[in-house]
Amino acid sequence: MRFENQINSERGFPDYSKRREYNIQWSHSQDSKSNPNSRFSASVNLGSSTYFQNSLNQINVGSRLNNVLTSSISYSKTFNTVPSVNLALTANHSQNTQTKTINMTLPTFTANVDRIFLFGKKDEPKKGFIKNINLQYSLKGENRISTVDSLFFKPQMFKDAKIGFQHSIPISTNFKVFKHYSFTSSVNYNEVWYTRTINKSFDFAKDAVVTKDVNGFDSYRTYSFSTGVGTTIYGTFNFGKKSKIKVIRHVMRPQIGYSYTPSFANYWNTYSTNAGGTILSDYSRFQDGIYGAPGKGYSNSVNFSLANTFEAKVVDKDTTKTELKKIVLLNALNLSSSYDIVRKLFDPLSLNGGTRLFKDKMNVNFGATLDPYALDNSGKRIEIYNISNGGSLFRLTSANMTLNYSLSSKSDKDSKETNKQGQRNGGRNDDLFGVNQDLSDRRKSQFGEDDKKEDKPFEGFYNAKLPWDLTIAYSVTYGNMSRQNAIVGNSIMLSGNLTLTPKWKLGASSGYDFVQKGVTFTQLRFERDLLSWRMDFNWVPFGQVTSWGFFIGVKAGVFSDIKWDKRKVPDSLVR
Repeated sequence: MRFENQINSERGFPDYSKRREYNIQWSHSQDSKSNPNSRFSASVNLGSSTYFQNSLNQINVGSRLNNVLTSSISYSKTFNTVPSVNLALTANHSQNTQTKTINMTLPTFTANVDRIFLFGKKDEPKKGFIKNINLQYSLKGENRISTVDSLFFKPQMFKDAKIGFQHSIPISTNFKVFKHYSFTSSVNYNEVWYTRTINKSFDFAKDAVVTKDVNGFDSYRTYSFSTGVGTTIYGTFNFGKKSKIKVIRHVMRPQIGYSYTPSFANYWNTYSTNAGGTILSDYSRFQDGIYGAPGKGYSNSVNFSLANTFEAKVVDKDTTKTELKKIVLLNALNLSSSYDIVRKLFDPLSLNGGTRLFKDKMNVNFGATLDPYALDNSGKRIEIYNISNGGSLFRLTSANMTLNYSLSSKSDKDSKETNKQGQRNGGRNDDLFGVNQDLSDRRKSQFGEDDKKEDKPFEGFYNAKLPWDLTIAYSVTYGNMSRQNAIVGNSIMLSGNLTLTPKWKLGASSGYDFVQKGVTFTQLRFERDLLSWRMDFNWVPFGQVTSWGFFIGVKAGVFSDIKWDKRKVPDSLVR
């Protein structure tokens, strides 16, 4: 927990100001062996919206650039009955530090009853359409609160809370046809309870539409149907005996589905929007509830998708091994779209994929959206196929690609241990946005070194091994939604650390934005281990968080006051 009472100038002077900044972080995870049937966990990160911007004791660029603080505390218990029942109680918190809005559920209650097979015995194999028919039951209740930073935990915050309960009973079955085609069908029944609804009417005295809250129990019921079929297709391509690539395997998983939801217009009403009553508008008394209102129109659509993976078997470079080496060419190459039977329109085709290269050191992810419909002269989407309008079959509306490459002289084991420290950088496991600077305790190493580790044996004054790590990230985004045909995002970021000697460490983070034509966040850091003492220097030379800091002090906590700490805080804190 961190709390700062910041006072600028003195009372009575025109530049006098006073503000309080706080941040609470707490993490707890219960050992699963202590009680297998119940579990308690917590991950809390809440505070004033401007803490990471205004804190004088911490410079955490990763958290500063992350505009959302989230928290979750949960307790669950399982009852080993037949069928089994699981109960859970959760409190959630989400806070936007830019808009200063806070959304919480205090609490969320869920109850789930395990799957019940209606026509099959518990221990017998479930084969066929009938014996696989099963149902489940779930109940979810929420007390949802939306407020702002200034009203946090004040009476007004609880007055505006919304309460709702949702019952869900899905009935489903699955079966195989011709051994290779898997069919699934389901009917979903939902019932929603509210303790407050709304009523809209035209107020002649105010000459405006007024919305009134109606306290009391009210409910609505909905149902829907869906079915689908899918299969898995394997394709192989064999190469010659002299080829290093022996075989490539292509795995395709096509799926096609159909869904239908009827209209629930009986839960909708009309109100006048003018004094004469000639203009009417529709509304549902449930529309302000936390689970929304039932749909006014019916939905009738067909969806389809195709998932692909590509793998290869190659001759291992190690000639002592007789088995072929398996490598992944593409982890995923997925396509999906749908057709609205009511509107008689296709949705844009979504394409995304990714893979790993160079012994999993480089991650490559890409995506694109392809629209089959054309644009008019004003750039608006029209219900005419693009190919019928003189264009290609699809119109590329957006595309993106990200590359992330990590290099290190450390072993894989050491690299994994380093990645565990990622939470210190605003949830990131890299230093692309610099490292967190805990200004309240500068005795800690900014390179994540543990002073409690046993000293390594003396390796001599000259050591040819210089431990280092380097992370390179590149991102590019293309936009063409309304014929802008432009690269809307294009940047590269780098971060690296170098251990010159066992006691000297250097690090830097920077990048370049090709669209804005400027250098991104840049941080330089140096550190010297002086055995019982530590000396470090960090510098952010430009940008919104321009700052520098120098520290030299005793590592031991009992001598924490023996130090010299000099720093220049970010410009944004003194403006």
